[in-house]
Parts: sequence; structure tokens; C-alpha cells
Amino acid sequence: MDPTNTLDRTGEPVATGSLPGSDPGLLEEATSVWHAVRGLAHDQLALAALEAKLAGKSLVTMIAAGVMAAVLLVTAWLGLIGAAVLWLIGIGVAASLAMVLAVAANLVAALLLYSLIRRQGRRLQFPATLRSLRPVPSTLKISEES
Repeated sequence: MDPTNTLDRTGEPVATGSLPGSDPGLLEEATSVWHAVRGLAHDQLALAALEAKLAGKSLVTMIAAGVMAAVLLVTAWLGLIGAAVLWLIGIGVAASLAMVLAVAANLVAALLLYSLIRRQGRRLQFPATLRSLRPVPSTLKISEES
């Protein structure tokens, strides 16, 4: 006698684990679909993990390149300011006054950029979205008071 088979009420062999009255082919098909779905989910998660790793490496590269570009831009800005100071000295402006003018120009540029950042910062709080999510005053209260 096969140990994987048992007998039902009529004495017919029934495979262990199959439901009485169910088609064994349906169970095998459902199991096959389940394994296929699991395999697909595994593949999708593996792909997402690889892309996340690639995105992380790309982000690090972008940040490093951004820092290097910022250093180069600061160096170029200092060179331009130095050239402007030398030009002012060359046309007869006192060296100390030329330096003060260069510092003042830098401070004015920084102040303009600061005001731009402050104006743009207000948009980071999603003001229109917050307004749209506020509850509308109930017209029921107004009609009850009348």
C-alpha cells in the first residue's frame, strides 16, 4: 500500500493533502501559480534592491561632484574679486577702499540671495495644499442661527 494514499468512505484511494471533492489538477495549478508569483515578487524585489544600490552610489557621486564644483566656483569667485580689487587699485583707488568695496559687493550679493531663499522657503510648506485641506465652514450653523 502506498503511504501517500488514504482511503475515503467508499474505499477509493485519496491523495493525502487533497481536499475531498476537489480536483488534484486545480491544487497543482494553484501551487504552480503561487510559486510563479513568489518567484516574480522575488525577482522584482531583487531588481529594486539593485537599483537602490545603484541610486545610492549615483547620489554619492553627485554629492562629491557638487562639492568639487562648489570649491571650484568659490575659487573662481575669489579670483574675480581679486581681479576687481587689483583693477580698482590700478585706477587709483586706495587698496583699503578697494577691499571694502569688494566686501560690500559680496555682502550685497549674499543679502540678495538670502532674500531669494526666504521667499522660496515659504513654498516648501505647501500653503495651497494646506488651505485646500482646511475644513470648510459649515453652512448648517449659519442656517440654524437665522
